[in-house]
Amino acid sequence: MTALSVSSSTARTPSFSLTDKQDAANRILASQARHILLRGGSRSGKTFLICRALIIRGLKAPGSTHAVLRQRFNHLKHSVIFDTVPKVAALCYPGLKLHLDKTDWFHELPNGSRIIYGGLDDKERADKILGQEHSSIFLNEASQISYSARNKAVTRLAQTSGLALKEYVDCNPPSVSHWTYRLWFQKIEPTGGEALADPDSYASVQMNPGDNLANLPDTYLAQLQALPEKDRKRFLYGEFLAQVDGALWTLDLIDKKREARWRTEEERQALIERMQRIVVSIDPSGCSGPEDERSDEVGIVVNGLDYNGQGYVLDDLTGRFSPEGWARVAVNAFTNWRADHIVAEQNYGGAMVESTIRTASQYAPVKLVHASRGKKVRAEPVAALYEQGRVTHVGAFPDMEEQMCNFSTAGYQGSRSPDRADASVWGLTELMVDHVSMVELYARLAGE
Repeated sequence: MTALSVSSSTARTPSFSLTDKQDAANRILASQARHILLRGGSRSGKTFLICRALIIRGLKAPGSTHAVLRQRFNHLKHSVIFDTVPKVAALCYPGLKLHLDKTDWFHELPNGSRIIYGGLDDKERADKILGQEHSSIFLNEASQISYSARNKAVTRLAQTSGLALKEYVDCNPPSVSHWTYRLWFQKIEPTGGEALADPDSYASVQMNPGDNLANLPDTYLAQLQALPEKDRKRFLYGEFLAQVDGALWTLDLIDKKREARWRTEEERQALIERMQRIVVSIDPSGCSGPEDERSDEVGIVVNGLDYNGQGYVLDDLTGRFSPEGWARVAVNAFTNWRADHIVAEQNYGGAMVESTIRTASQYAPVKLVHASRGKKVRAEPVAALYEQGRVTHVGAFPDMEEQMCNFSTAGYQGSRSPDRADASVWGLTELMVDHVSMVELYARLAGE
């Protein structure tokens, strides 16, 4: 156990003042809003201000806990634990002693309050943090965090400490398909599309490096201005990207034919009755199980085709599973959705994929498909179906739709594998591209 003490005797003479934009952000952080997003360009002071707010809240409520989460713990360690929090303490609270526990990774304040750190790529550590109750949750660089992970985190805002429970989020804005945009700007629930019940509790401030010039090297803005346009919009101007250049899908395109998600089992069964065919599609990965955050997820999506020839995205069951785990999820979906068969991409594992499914069920028909073409080439015919208004999403699938909106004519532009989108492309290809629907067949027979 190692202690880190920060005081005016070990740091330069503290000098701290807020710019006008940072002062506005501070007012939002201290407001009645329960969900606060600081978004904008690089090195604009977003993380600094939120860490400052966590220390203030910790000092106000002895024994309170405040969780800081990022996708990768190693990034969090070097950016927040060893840099931002000690810097905040030195500049804003000279003499304040912070004890850093490098075993369980938390900073402890003199009154027993703790700022606890975790990376979502360390399942054991993340589960330990999310097994506790907290007064604050801070999602650092949320563009890398999935909506499902965010939802799990906010369920732990439950500590009785005398403080208002707060979710803090910062990010360099990704695209408008990201869940942060839907929550804070569209004011809708990303998975269902319903209007938020408490829209006024979601507040946001845009902060850019131009608002923080006094604290930046003279050459920093010039470096950002030299970036490619896409990166310049994000890291210099702090803008949500409307879409990637040459995008195959956009949110507007998906929204045009979207239906509300079912609310009851009766509504789901009625939806099944509308379908002439249903398939469960799998895009396998090398994931070894839920704890394997370094591997891609296993894409598992349920697609349907109704009697009018309309395609559907019915459910997204993607996750981190062992081979036995994803086979079980797929077979359960096959049963629950009364599917015709399971479609599985065989490139990753070949015959092992079918064998794994057969271990889970001897009765589910399996069709193996081979990725002989690149992801973009496979996606283009399915994207064309969306352009024609022939595909409907039943509810919203924010993580999948973000992946879809990162497909472009130049290839996939996302940071990780489009496992969810790939699985859906396989399913819709099976239902609508590789096969003639019953409606089209009847029409041809009638014409003859």
